[in-house]
Amino acid sequence: MNTALALSLGILFLLGVPIAVAIGLASVIGIEAHGRLPLLLVAQRMFTGLDSFPLMAIPLFILAGNLMSVGGISQRLVDLAKAIVGGVQGGLAATCVLTCMMFASVSGSSVATTFAIGAILIPAMVKHGYPKPMAASVQASSAELGVLIPPSIPLILYGVSTDTSIGQLFLAGLGPGLLVAGALMALVLILCRLRGIGAQDGDGRPRLGPAVLAALPAMLVPVAILGGIYTGVFTPTEASAAAVVVALLVGMGFYRELKFHHLPEVLKKTVLATSAIMLIISAAALFSFLVTRSGLPNDIAALMREVIETRFLFLLVVNLLLLIVGMFIETSAAILVLAPILAPIAVAYGVDPVHFGLIMVLNLALGMITPPLGVNLFAACSVANIPVERIIPQLLWFVLTVFAALMIVTYVPAVSLWPMQTIMGL
Repeated sequence: MNTALALSLGILFLLGVPIAVAIGLASVIGIEAHGRLPLLLVAQRMFTGLDSFPLMAIPLFILAGNLMSVGGISQRLVDLAKAIVGGVQGGLAATCVLTCMMFASVSGSSVATTFAIGAILIPAMVKHGYPKPMAASVQASSAELGVLIPPSIPLILYGVSTDTSIGQLFLAGLGPGLLVAGALMALVLILCRLRGIGAQDGDGRPRLGPAVLAALPAMLVPVAILGGIYTGVFTPTEASAAAVVVALLVGMGFYRELKFHHLPEVLKKTVLATSAIMLIISAAALFSFLVTRSGLPNDIAALMREVIETRFLFLLVVNLLLLIVGMFIETSAAILVLAPILAPIAVAYGVDPVHFGLIMVLNLALGMITPPLGVNLFAACSVANIPVERIIPQLLWFVLTVFAALMIVTYVPAVSLWPMQTIMGL
């Protein structure tokens, strides 16, 4: 069955079949190849894969992000970030990184972050003399923070598929998220200084006091989410519902930019995005069940323990594997298929499952800005209205910077585990 699963999945991916359909068809082929499993298992396992309370957080966080985009919250976060870091050369690019970090604390999605913030800041950077490819590169790489800074949809998926605490994963995401954000801000400031770009970024910079006051209602959303989770008031799933309520109240009550006639379009976008993710999750649940039943994780673990002797080498091999996978497979699908296989092996090598979750998510996030898949890449190019080929040379420095941060996260576990251990006393 393992051979049938692997071959059919590889062929379907090469043929360009949609990810959810490819995973589902490969699973059906694997069942037929096994010969002793009923096809009724398909419907049963796909339903069971979605019958999970933590998964309810995904549509609600997507909805909260969409409400923020329409309700004026994104613009206030941009103004706040610009007031904080916008007064130096390259400050507008640094503003993009900082805003993406703040927006990520409510949206949980890198693509949503790309469109919501890129629509405001890419034109602003171009107006201030940034080349379009550089502006799009800054936005695409900064949007990665959407999958690191909690709440994060990929971290929820990792937690569900490996039975790891989502609350602990959210806490652990703070360290890597801040590390990547700091590294990207340092990079853009250095590049702007070396290339003579962004000398006039301070023009039109909002004053800090008014910007903070205007952004206070917007900051209620991440405070409601993260504060509620970390104080134990509610679970991550309940926090997603609170985020929707607060986003509605802020957008309609404080800023008055979110109107009732906006809601049908917001709900439509949420349903479309949720449907795509949930279909992948249900198909991956079936695939993961078959892989586990076949004994493949145990076989791979035994083989790796024979070939790879040290934890250092294991983590290096896994990172190289995930880098390649991330270039060709969508992040959610890669996590749902590979996490149940790799996480137990990592534990056998003495790697904390929470730490491994951050390694996996950060690594696969690189695939969002690398061709040929690169969803953030295409989203940023769409906003900037440039072909993907023009962004590639500019993107190299950003990819190398995130990769360097990945190596630090991989081999310095405290970056991920320290916030969790400090706040929760674990």
